[in-house]
Amino acid sequence: MFSDFAALIVLLPVIAFVLTLFLGKKLPHGGAYLPIAAIAGSFIISLGIFLQIYPEGIVQQSIPWFAGMNLGILIDPLAVVMLMMVSFVSMLIHIYAVGYMSHDPARPRYFAETSLFTAAMLSVVLSDNILQFFISWELVGLCSFLLIGFWYHKPSAAAAAKKAFLVTRVGDVLFLAGIVLLYVNMSDIITSRAFSLAPGNFILQFKSMFDAIPLIDKTQLTYITLLFFGGAVGKSGQFPLHGWLPDAMEGPTTVSALIHAATMVTAGVYLVARTFPMFVAAPDSLLVVAYVGGFTALFAATMGLVMNDIKRVLAYSTVSQLGYMMLALGTAGAVVGAKAVGISMFHLISHAFFKALLFLCAGSVIHAVGTNDIREMGGLFGKMKITATTMMIAALALAGIGIPFINIGTAGFFSKDAIIEGAFEYGEKTGDLIPYGFAVIAALLTSIYIFRLWFMAFTGTPRSERHSHESPGVMTGPLMILAVFALFFGFSQTGFYHYLETNFELMGVSIAAHEGEAVPPPIIVVLLPVIVGVLGFLISYAIYHKRMLDMSKLISSQNPLYKLLLNRYYEPKIGADLIGVKLTHNVVAQSGEFVDRKIIDGLVIDNIISNTLFQLGEVVRKLQTGVVQNYASVTLLGIGLLLVLLRIKFGGT
Repeated sequence: MFSDFAALIVLLPVIAFVLTLFLGKKLPHGGAYLPIAAIAGSFIISLGIFLQIYPEGIVQQSIPWFAGMNLGILIDPLAVVMLMMVSFVSMLIHIYAVGYMSHDPARPRYFAETSLFTAAMLSVVLSDNILQFFISWELVGLCSFLLIGFWYHKPSAAAAAKKAFLVTRVGDVLFLAGIVLLYVNMSDIITSRAFSLAPGNFILQFKSMFDAIPLIDKTQLTYITLLFFGGAVGKSGQFPLHGWLPDAMEGPTTVSALIHAATMVTAGVYLVARTFPMFVAAPDSLLVVAYVGGFTALFAATMGLVMNDIKRVLAYSTVSQLGYMMLALGTAGAVVGAKAVGISMFHLISHAFFKALLFLCAGSVIHAVGTNDIREMGGLFGKMKITATTMMIAALALAGIGIPFINIGTAGFFSKDAIIEGAFEYGEKTGDLIPYGFAVIAALLTSIYIFRLWFMAFTGTPRSERHSHESPGVMTGPLMILAVFALFFGFSQTGFYHYLETNFELMGVSIAAHEGEAVPPPIIVVLLPVIVGVLGFLISYAIYHKRMLDMSKLISSQNPLYKLLLNRYYEPKIGADLIGVKLTHNVVAQSGEFVDRKIIDGLVIDNIISNTLFQLGEVVRKLQTGVVQNYASVTLLGIGLLLVLLRIKFGGT
């Protein structure tokens, strides 16, 4: 049975990490084959478990740890689809990296760190309790710090790594506070005997958490879920903790693909999906999830319009698409219940395929032309046909291009359109169409910026003298595999939704949907996502391929809107100057210096402490005569006093 080897899903990449770190310099390609083989093994075991438990099985293994806690593995429909996606996409990225990192002298360190990164993410997915989840979550953050700063000799890379580490710590502290608050509440209801753990269950297991939901005060539950969501905001780059994610582009492009497609940023969405029954029981938190997700989708898309670094365009695209996933959990969760998890996760996995493909295609272009600036590219289609074609497929998937009603289209057509329709249904039920408006406008902007990138890179005449060429087969092979999934994964939509809809029922948790029969959305609602997707393509085609509009007047420092977007709403400046300098340095650091120099050192300098200690030292020093007889006399006197005290204490017995 494959479930007997479930622990190896994490252990294999950990073993590869250790072996690659110490032996990589002596092995071909920096030891790359070890993590590739290990992650392939993780995928095979994950696939085997899926085939074993489908359609209504679950795997749970647990051992006691301490203080009512446990270490355990939970593989249910939600976990198993994530396991297969993370291991499969990571494996393809590692294969691609053999070619992309071929000339880097630090390859052994790179492949060791990416193997540990993958292991940490797989551990997040496998965790059967929230504390183990958090520990794995923190290891993901550590690995991201190491990989974003992989080229640490570059000041920009070192700064980006520190920014990612510090910004995500804000979310992590909120997440940890949520765990503590949850533990306190569960301890109280257990102590009061209102709730008891079944034999073999532990206090912070997901099953125990969900069973305790009806007994936790609703206000407390809202606080807990909002704190959990705070952790997700940090890890998944939601507004206002999104700033670290575009700067994470300072690492190798393959690292960007790992972070943005298969691992770290999906952890936040997975956290909300994993604890979804708690969010459903706290509707106010669900509303916050919907609004933050919808606003992030639109906010990030506006910045994607003006970025000139090919990787930064894709980075803001990731932030925007993560917003869509949160929007699905918030809006659809309020009207269709558990199906919202399937809708969100379907877009998460679709996004993993086409976003990994987009980043790897970007890496192929950078590898060929030696620049990230799309203004210096152009005319690459003739020399990079595989890269250009696969990137067009990924762009079509990101824009959600397809044919409604006959259900033919890319993966993004099926996954993103379901989110937009869910937001409309939420608006109909509640009278709140603002999240739906966010989603539609963001879809238009998404189509514009991704086709802008493609036309500027691959069409027209070359805008520089750089030599370009197609990447080697070890890099183009993964591109073609991912392109197949970006095209055809959408056809698994119906089965996927049904499979994940049963996830919490298998754990004995019931999630009620909104009352009333489902009504098919109006035709215009079904057509609108595709209409705006095609419109975005036509706008980009007219401007960046046919040059029908002179953009020089718009793309100007004199245009306040363009300047605002190009400066990213001044978020980096606000973060670095206002928070980093004025708050951290001028307030915190200078306050610390005042306490250190004026109070602590001042007490010593002003002889309040020092004089007292010196005088005490003088008294003690006089007792040290150096005469042995004096020491012997004092010793005998001490023993005598001790005997007298004992005599008094025990009364002569």
